[in-house]
Amino acid sequence: MKQNKTILFQRMIMVILLVALQQTHLSAQVGKEIKWLRMGMLHHYLLNYGAEIEDGRTGRVTEQTDGLRWPAQFANQDVSIAKAMWIGCTDYPDRNGETYSKKVIVAGPRQVDAQYQFIPSEFKMIGRIAHPLVYVDGVLATDNDLNDVVDEYDENLFCDRLIVNKLVTYLGIEVTRKIMQFSQQYNDNYIIYDYVFKNTGVVDLDGNTDSKTLNGVYFYFLYRYGGGWDAFVNNYAPINSISWGRNTMNQVVGIGPNAASFPHRAQYSWYGLNSSSRVNDWGGPDPNSGRLSAIHYVGSVILHADTSPQNTADNREQPRTTMFIGSDSRPQTFGSDQYTPATMNARYDAMAAGHPDVTHADQVGEGFADQYGTDPGGYSQGQGFGPYTLAPGDSIHLVIAEGVAGIDRLKTQEVGRKWYLWQSNTSQPELVLPDGSTTTNHNEYKKQWVKTGEDSLLKTFNSAVENYNSGYGIPKAPPPPDLFEVKSGGDRIILSWSNSAESYPYFDGYELYRAVGKPDTLFTKIFSCDASDVVNRYEDKNAIRGLDYYYYIVTKDDGSQNTRAAGIPLKSNLFYTVTNEPAFLRKPAVLSTMDSIRVVPNPYNIRANSLQFGTDAPDRIGFYGLPPECTIKIYTERGDLIDTIIHDDGTADELWDSLTKNRQFIVSGVYIAYFEVPRNFYSAEDGKLLFRKGDKKIRKFFIIR
Repeated sequence: MKQNKTILFQRMIMVILLVALQQTHLSAQVGKEIKWLRMGMLHHYLLNYGAEIEDGRTGRVTEQTDGLRWPAQFANQDVSIAKAMWIGCTDYPDRNGETYSKKVIVAGPRQVDAQYQFIPSEFKMIGRIAHPLVYVDGVLATDNDLNDVVDEYDENLFCDRLIVNKLVTYLGIEVTRKIMQFSQQYNDNYIIYDYVFKNTGVVDLDGNTDSKTLNGVYFYFLYRYGGGWDAFVNNYAPINSISWGRNTMNQVVGIGPNAASFPHRAQYSWYGLNSSSRVNDWGGPDPNSGRLSAIHYVGSVILHADTSPQNTADNREQPRTTMFIGSDSRPQTFGSDQYTPATMNARYDAMAAGHPDVTHADQVGEGFADQYGTDPGGYSQGQGFGPYTLAPGDSIHLVIAEGVAGIDRLKTQEVGRKWYLWQSNTSQPELVLPDGSTTTNHNEYKKQWVKTGEDSLLKTFNSAVENYNSGYGIPKAPPPPDLFEVKSGGDRIILSWSNSAESYPYFDGYELYRAVGKPDTLFTKIFSCDASDVVNRYEDKNAIRGLDYYYYIVTKDDGSQNTRAAGIPLKSNLFYTVTNEPAFLRKPAVLSTMDSIRVVPNPYNIRANSLQFGTDAPDRIGFYGLPPECTIKIYTERGDLIDTIIHDDGTADELWDSLTKNRQFIVSGVYIAYFEVPRNFYSAEDGKLLFRKGDKKIRKFFIIR
C-alpha cells in the first residue's frame, strides 16, 4: 500500500510539472506586452497582439478611450477606443477537417486569441537616441523612465522610435508590423504602420506548418474613434455614450464616393453633434465656461498598397473597402471565434463590403450623429485590402499613416471663451471667422473654427505622404541635451544641462520653457540662447514662493535643414526633457528658534485665492520658518487629528493643499497646527545643540470657504 501511495504521489508531481510547463508555454504565447511611442506630440501605446483592442492596455472599462493622445501635454486627449486587424480568405480546408467558404481570424476589436490565431513572436523597440536623464532636486523626474523602454539603439535609424511586432497566425500568414514615430515639429502628430503579410505556412511558435495557397485574402483594419473623452472625464459631457463613440462622424476622401475630393486615400473621424447636449455641441464645449474639449480630427491615410504579390506597385484602388461598420455589430465585433460559419461569413462580408454610396458623415450631414442608425455603440471606420491570392512564399506590403490634428490650445481657449460670453449673454466680443470675416452667430463662429481642424489633419496626411515618398528622408530634429537638471533654491530655481547636443553640426542654441502649477498646461518660453552666446545654466529668478514650476529644454538648429519653412529652426521635442516633478522656491531651515514659524495665508479665504497662491494652487497653505525636520499635525478646534505631515527636506518651508488624510477638503473653521522636532539637532560648525527632541510650537489658523 505504501509503495502504491508513493507511485501515486510521484504521478501527481509529474502531472503538476507537466501542467506548469504547459502553462509556461501558453503564457509565452498569450502574454500581453505594451510599448509606448511618446517622442512626439502624439502619444500612443502598442500591443504585441497586432492591434490595440478595447481596454487593451489596462483592462479597465473606465479607460475605454485610451491612446492616440494629442496634444499629449494635456490630460484626457485620447481619441482611440478600439482597433482590430482581421485576415480572411475563401474556400479554406481547415485542419479540423472542415472546409469553410469563409475563414476569418481576428485580433480585436474586443478580444484576441493569442494562443492560436494571432500569436506574438517578436516585440521590440529601437531608438535613434536615448531619452535624456532629467532630475528635479535630485529625483528622477521624467515619464520616459517608465514609458520609453527601448530595447536597442541605432544612431542611423531614420525615425526617432521604431517598434517591430511580428506574429504567426493560424492561416500560416506571418505578420510583420513596424510602427514608426518622428519627433520633428512638422511630423510629430502622426504614426506610420508598415505591414508585410507573408504566406510562410508557419502556424505556431513551435514551427509547425500548414502550407497551402490562400484565395480571396482580405486584410482588414477597424478603427473605433471617439473625441469626447475630455468632456466625459470632466463631467460636462451631455451623455456617457460619447465615451464609446456613439456620436462619432466618419468620412472617406480620395477613394469611393469622394474619390476626387483629396489627392490621397484617407478616412477620418470627428466628434459629431449630440442630441442630449443643452448647447450647440460643435467642439464639445463646457456649458459652464466654454472650454472646447472635442476638437480632434483623427484618421488614416494610405501610403502604399501592393497591387499583387507579383506586382509591388501601389494600387490606387486599394483599399477595396471603406464601409463604416457598427461598433457594437453582432457577431462581427464580439469574441474571437474562428469556427462558426455564420460569424466568419458576417466578418468576411464586412471586410469585402466595398465603398458606401454615401459616406457615414455625408449621410448624417448637419444632424445629430447619435441619432443616426441603430447601433448603440455608434460607427467605426472599416478598411479592407484585397482580394489577394497568396501562394506559399507570397507576400503583400501595406503602409498606413495614422494622425490626429485640430485647433491649438490657445485658439481652443479663445474660441470657447468668446462663444461662452455670447451664449451666457455676458458680453458680445467680436467674432472673427477663419477667413477673416466677422459674424454675430456665436455657434457658427465656434463651428467654423473647430472645422479648421479638418484641414489641419489633411495637411498632416500630406506630410506623412511626403515623408514616405522621400524614403523617410525628412530632416531630423537636433538632439536634446542628454542631461537636464532642475534645483530648487531659496530665491531662484537653477536649471542646468549638458553640452552633449552642441556637437550636432547645425547646432544653434537652446530654448527653455516653464509652466506654473501643473505640467498639464501651456508652457511659456523664458530663455533662449544661440551658438554665439551659448550657456548651460539658467537661473529662474521670477519664480514666486509657494507655486510649483515645471520645465523643459529644447535644442534648436540654425534653420538650414528646414525644408518646410526655410530659415526656421528645427527643434528637439519637448517630451524628451519635460519634468514631471515640481520645483519651487525654498528657504534654508531656521536653525535657532521655532518662534519664527508662521502659517500663510492666515486667515485663508477661498474668495481671495487669486491673491494667495493663485488659481493654479487655490487651496494651498504654507508653513514657513520651520526647523530642518519636524512633524506637523493638523487638528480641528475640538482636537480631531485630520492630517500629519513629515517635514524632512532640511528647508524652512512646507506646503499643504488643505486636504485631510482621507483626501477631503477641510471646511471653514479654526484649526491648530502642532509642530514637533523628532530628534536632537546640532550645529555642523561648532556642535552646539540647536533643537532638542520634543521641542514644539503651536499655531492657530482660520479657514473661510
